[in-house]
Amino acid sequence: MPAAAPAVSVIMPVLNEERHLRSSVRHILEQEYDGEMEVVIALGPSTDRTDEIAAELVAETASSDRARVHTVPNPTGRTPAALNAAIKASRHPIVVRVDGHGMLSANYISTAVRLLQETGAMNVGGIMNAEGETPWEEAVAAAMTSKIGVGNAAFHTGGEAQQAETVFLGVFRREALEQQGGYNEEFIRAQDWELNFRIREAGGLIWFSPELKVQYRPRPSVKALAKQYKDYGRWRHVVARYHSGSINLRYLAPPTAVCAIAAGVLAGVFVTPWGFVVPAGYLAAITAGSLPAGRGLSLRARAQIPVALATMHMSWGYGFLTSPKSLAKRVIASRRPAVQGHGQNAGV
Repeated sequence: MPAAAPAVSVIMPVLNEERHLRSSVRHILEQEYDGEMEVVIALGPSTDRTDEIAAELVAETASSDRARVHTVPNPTGRTPAALNAAIKASRHPIVVRVDGHGMLSANYISTAVRLLQETGAMNVGGIMNAEGETPWEEAVAAAMTSKIGVGNAAFHTGGEAQQAETVFLGVFRREALEQQGGYNEEFIRAQDWELNFRIREAGGLIWFSPELKVQYRPRPSVKALAKQYKDYGRWRHVVARYHSGSINLRYLAPPTAVCAIAAGVLAGVFVTPWGFVVPAGYLAAITAGSLPAGRGLSLRARAQIPVALATMHMSWGYGFLTSPKSLAKRVIASRRPAVQGHGQNAGV
């Protein structure tokens, strides 16, 4: 007889997710997976109906013999604290991370468990499949899945299955999480990268596969997207200071563009009009790059792709350039050494 599918805990950090939480949980409960499941939602201090919706989900699944929803408090509202609280409250050997605005493909969990078994990895992850519901969100999704928007990041644009430094979200063996003591709560962003760094230092394998897809809902406004990418850039610089070998040209492109455009504008105003060639060239490049990215979209959505690209690039670059050294020092002081004790070929 074939071995029974291992039981799975799905952990979700949520804050102000009334728009997508119910749909996200439904995608979990409807998974094509034979094993037992539980969903643990870590509730931050939301100001919308998130807590009410979570309570409804708990009540609706209370009598289920397959997958129940539980909640735990996360008074800090911080993502890594939420993840650690949910891990502590969960109980199964496989731990699946899902965000409150992420929609798992129907076979996501079964595929991830198979990949853990086949590769011996400690964590597997796949593609952040951005899809919008409004013209602006469709524009952001196109920008986030194009190379002109995010470079060659496999979890955005796809690629071959292979060993990776980090992956989007992740499906973990519990032993890896427990041995490393969970997420470092000083990493308000980039906590996935830092945890996967420790897992790799301890000899564990991180595996990317395009078979795994999570439907992702982009930020609904320019302001929200700008804040998201400013935080990304800010924390990417923290990571670069935390681990000097982690930086590459893709990460340096946005801050370089910000500096070049600022210099070009200043030169154009105070020295020569030729300085405006730099910002004009950038605008021409993102406009041209938006054409293939917008295939199949409405005219309204296509027209907003350059705005999305510029918001992402400039906000990321600004966040990187203004990331304070004091933040990196605090994070470095909290550094946890990788805990040895697992290899890459453990069974599920």
